[in-house]
Amino acid sequence: MTASPDSPGDGALIERFLEMMAAEAGAAANTLAAYRRDLVAASEMLHGRLVEADGDALARLGESWASLARSSVARKASALRRFFGFLAEERLRGDDPSDGLPRPGTARTLPRVLSHGDVDSLFREIARRLDEERSPPNLRLAALIELLYGSGLRATELVSLPRAVTRSNQPYLILRGKGGRERLVPISDRARAAVEEWAAMVPTDAPWLFPSGKTHLSRVRLFQLVRELAAAAGIAPERVSPHVLRHAFATHLLEGGADLRALQTMLGHADIATTQIYTHVDSRRLVELVNQRHPLATIVDAGRPKP
Repeated sequence: MTASPDSPGDGALIERFLEMMAAEAGAAANTLAAYRRDLVAASEMLHGRLVEADGDALARLGESWASLARSSVARKASALRRFFGFLAEERLRGDDPSDGLPRPGTARTLPRVLSHGDVDSLFREIARRLDEERSPPNLRLAALIELLYGSGLRATELVSLPRAVTRSNQPYLILRGKGGRERLVPISDRARAAVEEWAAMVPTDAPWLFPSGKTHLSRVRLFQLVRELAAAAGIAPERVSPHVLRHAFATHLLEGGADLRALQTMLGHADIATTQIYTHVDSRRLVELVNQRHPLATIVDAGRPKP
């Protein structure tokens, strides 16, 4: 045992760690909740002696995760590593035993992406509904989908937008995303028009652009609306979600020649590595790009220029 004999128990130190993560690292509420669950569960497994655990105890803890998905193991191990790093920095431990934790890594799976044809089908269905009736539900749906696909918003960012998020002649939104970080997000003329038409239906004193009861539209309801739209557009509902539309926004921009750094800014990714997952463009497109754009594309057969 290498913990300081005067250190508080697991519960108090877990809360101190979470306070640090919120204040200094700017961790989002969802991230903090996940850390709390993982740390409390680890403490319970070690009978309230997580702070005192050595490498062997953590190795046994890691073995108990054997039946979990690799991504879950990686998340739990990451939470514990950060926790023990915090204890060491605060001099509440004289060592860091986290080498005993598993390092499964996480396989970066390619995101599900809709084709341009799929997206066209979604918007055709929206247009059909608006042609029939420009009702509040149809106008709201149009604004939601325009912002998901046209600006790449996260579901949480979208449903919690303030009513006054758009301004005349301002081609961008100012959002507060993960970790409280602010960023500028472009908004197209058609998306702004859809939002303004919907906003005219929302009471001027409402705090949210998409109100629902005493608060705003829930992420669950947004998910349901997107899947209902997909089914009506002839697309398998399980293929479509708010996050899939965000993926489509990113992928289609890259296919159109967008710069990866610009895309990172628009998506609000802290790490460019997260954005790089969207570089999974069609191999045929890569071949065509090399054949058309590479300097050697005009040189063939031992240096003889193309006729």
